[in-house]
Amino acid sequence: MHRVGVLALDGVVPFELAIPARIFGAVHGAAGEPLYSVVTCSPDGRPVRADADYEIAVAEDASVLAGVDTVVIPPSRALAAIVEDGRLPDELLKVLECIRPGTRMVAICTGAFVLAAAGMLDHRPATTHWREAAQLQRLFTTVRVDPNVLFVDDGDVLTSAGAAAGVDLCVHIVRRDHGSAVANEVARACVVPPWRDGGQAQFIRLPVPAPSTGGTAATRAWALERLGEPLTLTALAAHARVSVRTLSRRFRDEVGMSPGQWLAGQRIERARHLLETTDWPIDLVAHHAGFGTGTSLRQHLHSAVGVSPQVYRRTFRSAAELTA
Repeated sequence: MHRVGVLALDGVVPFELAIPARIFGAVHGAAGEPLYSVVTCSPDGRPVRADADYEIAVAEDASVLAGVDTVVIPPSRALAAIVEDGRLPDELLKVLECIRPGTRMVAICTGAFVLAAAGMLDHRPATTHWREAAQLQRLFTTVRVDPNVLFVDDGDVLTSAGAAAGVDLCVHIVRRDHGSAVANEVARACVVPPWRDGGQAQFIRLPVPAPSTGGTAATRAWALERLGEPLTLTALAAHARVSVRTLSRRFRDEVGMSPGQWLAGQRIERARHLLETTDWPIDLVAHHAGFGTGTSLRQHLHSAVGVSPQVYRRTFRSAAELTA
């Protein structure tokens, strides 16, 4: 069983604190057995004040983190000093010293500042809440901050944007550990989407544009039903009844990326699902995902996740067999 430790600091935000237990607690194997155990701790094992009108009693002190496989750091008011000047308090430094090398580190929202202050994000990609992204970059210049994405997976270190993006990240971790079928069941049980389009750009307050005749939601839904077809920007624009230029602008406003980037991402997700759930030949998977040829799928999948279709299928088939 994979062990997850969640660190509650003074002033912790209850919503983000609860995400790991809610998502990972919903993951079960074929026989109904839990695949994760989640324990919540504070630095000294004492209750912490929430960012609300109550306290939270925890089960353990930070020494429990020495025996877990994944550590999650949600946001809290206690991180305000780090966000302000980038210095890691002695109390937090002692907590991090409890964690074994090789433990997977996960930060939700401004939890990324803890990882950055500890040097865990040096020369690595990361994200945080869009409001704090510029400050993260200013304080930690070697971190490759991406303020537009909902989360960043850099292998053993993962970071997310604020609030509900922590849900996206935890569902992604389940998908990475156990495959899309398990992650989809978890998302269904928790009544959350298994995957959200776009990034933080869609949530950043921008000057309101001139009124238009509509957004791209209908065209995106139309395209998702036709991923295996040769969809062009002209075809997408024709469906939306706008020019290619207008379509591109609306896509960037609504989902934070160009139509081509969005379409490529959806096709990658379709291909990953088919690789995990079917025995189809690679060329057939490529056809149904809209890549045309196996060669094209190999290039796109390697660019997106760093492995070939064969390796990806073998990895997730192995994960499925372990949980069966």
